Amino acid sequence: MTILRLILGDQLNYNHSWFKDNNQTKVIYLMIEMRQETDYTLHHIQKITGFFAAMRSFADFLNKLGLQVIYLKINDQNNFQDLEKNIINTIEKYSINEFQYQLPDEYRLDIVIKKISEQLLIPTKVFDTEHFLSERLELKKLFEGKKQILMESFYRNMRKKHSILMEREQPIGGQWNFDKENRKPISKKIEIPKPEIFFNNVNDIYEDILKCGCNYFGEIESEKFSWPINRNQSLELLKYFMQKMLANFGTYQDAMDANHWNLFHSRLSFALNSKMLSPKEVVDTAIEEYVINKDKISISQIEGFVRQIIGWREYMRGIYWWKMPEFSLLNFLNHKNKLPEWFWTGNTKMNCLSCSIKQSLKHAYAHHIQRLMVTGNFLLLAMVNPDEIDEWYLGIYIDAIEWVEITNTRGMSQFADGGIVGTKPYVSSANYINKMSNYCTGCFYQADKRHGEKACPFNSLYWNFFATHEDKLAKNPRIGMSYITWNKFSNEEKKLTITQANKYLNDINNL
Repeated sequence: MTILRLILGDQLNYNHSWFKDNNQTKVIYLMIEMRQETDYTLHHIQKITGFFAAMRSFADFLNKLGLQVIYLKINDQNNFQDLEKNIINTIEKYSINEFQYQLPDEYRLDIVIKKISEQLLIPTKVFDTEHFLSERLELKKLFEGKKQILMESFYRNMRKKHSILMEREQPIGGQWNFDKENRKPISKKIEIPKPEIFFNNVNDIYEDILKCGCNYFGEIESEKFSWPINRNQSLELLKYFMQKMLANFGTYQDAMDANHWNLFHSRLSFALNSKMLSPKEVVDTAIEEYVINKDKISISQIEGFVRQIIGWREYMRGIYWWKMPEFSLLNFLNHKNKLPEWFWTGNTKMNCLSCSIKQSLKHAYAHHIQRLMVTGNFLLLAMVNPDEIDEWYLGIYIDAIEWVEITNTRGMSQFADGGIVGTKPYVSSANYINKMSNYCTGCFYQADKRHGEKACPFNSLYWNFFATHEDKLAKNPRIGMSYITWNKFSNEEKKLTITQANKYLNDINNL
């Protein structure tokens, strides 16, 4: 019997049990670069290149294990650029008796492969990716029938289930969450390490992408590609983070700096989301580093990092599989405005947005506060259609796969889900950005002005947002103070603020 096993571009799990079978002589592995995947949305060139490079490295790994791999590159003549056609052609060409695949992490691909399997004339077997610490529907089972879904409750459950940072059923450090200690701006006294980058020559892949004619945006240095493209580089990046950054990660994870695009962030998300690293080994490595270096790494640092991996990341996946496909259509606030044109260039006079967007175009990366409280914050205040926002976020970041992107974007960032992911809209005026960054220094706009010449757009748009959505948001207990403050404004002040906001909204492409 000959078995065909499909490996998707985000299923690069070097430690999967598939590759530990002793009887591999009749197993063929299929990996495919396809226009079907490059073209379903507009992607950053580094995202396309990064996944192709990681896939090719993984195929080399399998070949070195002595496994039989069929790898279809983007420009191969026998590549139909369609998953169904490529699978059926391979089955016929190699007289395959059974088709096997791992559970996809995107709803879109889950439906596609199920339909393909149903049409095949041979048996199909489905396997787990052996990556996540929770099952697809674990979150649904935990919260179904309950009035409120809370990440904190899920996170504590995960800590207990996997005995992570636990001692006799109690959290190490005496409390579950040290988030209040994770919100400090960068100190001028703190030394910020250089980011660990790689110098991968991916020029052959870049030329293949150019030749195939797929559309893309963003920048790339194809002879010095900085992201990890195999497991060894991923482990090297993990080690660098542990040694150079973990000791300050928690404290400064919400900070932003115009001169430092990486700060103390691990940038492990691409390696994790492509599965070159597993969340368990990342967490285990971090805790081991903490145990060895307790004199340098406080509990708040390690807990803040662990929470991102086993709490927020797994929680987003749980929400995704519970609420899709309906989640992708939610627009609770009925926002309909167009994405500003400068989101594709970064050419805006708002320094915070210019820095964050240009950084994203250059590196295919921005850390979570830049995504949430700069770009996402502005788009929510500007009342942009979440459909357009989803496409932008899904395309621009190298780590963006729908299961983690759409829940963070449409849910956490845009409150389009009406409160499934977050209990309030995450919006702020210029005050938050000024407090947590140096973006406002030297900006064309003035952070302390609500209206008038050079008034920061965040300020009037912030109050206009609350005024516009008072019917839906006023009863939310977490934002009641905003309405109390707004109602203390004089009628004249309210009028000036709303007028300023409308002026900016009507001329949004020239801000």
